[in-house]
Amino acid sequence: MTDTRPGTRIVELPVAWLRDHMHEALAIYGLAMGYDPAVVAGRYGYAIQHTDRPGFRAVGAFAATGAGGGEAAEQLVGFGYGYLIAPGQWWHDQVRAALDRRTAKKWLPGAFEVCELHVHPDHQSRGLGRQLLHALVAGATAPVALLSTPDADTKAFRLYHADGFVDLARGYHFPGDPRPFAILGVELPMHPRDPQPANT
Repeated sequence: MTDTRPGTRIVELPVAWLRDHMHEALAIYGLAMGYDPAVVAGRYGYAIQHTDRPGFRAVGAFAATGAGGGEAAEQLVGFGYGYLIAPGQWWHDQVRAALDRRTAKKWLPGAFEVCELHVHPDHQSRGLGRQLLHALVAGATAPVALLSTPDADTKAFRLYHADGFVDLARGYHFPGDPRPFAILGVELPMHPRDPQPANT
């Protein structure tokens, strides 16, 4: 467990807990990404399936609500999860199509995908995104971690670059989303470039 500020903690999430609270987690995903509730609802089945994939692990950020002590007085304010990618998975195959052959050969085999990493808008700019990211990949048994993020100058994009992620592809369009995305990768363990905490 990592304390981030008074009343906030980051922990590894048991798979059973995340399955039981997936709607709560995906609500944060929708708010952080600006997605319509219908898009978020359609994500539920896929997210549950992801929990069965090899190497799956998840982390969550909990903030005290001020309603008293104990877990009942906390709420989930951020989460992240990922797993080992493999051919035949939708994201793997999309990324394989986006990369040139040499880049794909170097980065895809045995990679850990940071599939979701989101902080509720009301709790951003407190360093939770970075701490969730570090907690998530610290336990990954993979040589590299990969992720996709909207290709824009956002807090998240700056965070990833500060923590050593490099561009593998830019301006890629995933089916069903009009925004361009960047595909980023980092060798594990991470060696952040920026000694100062990034706010996200």
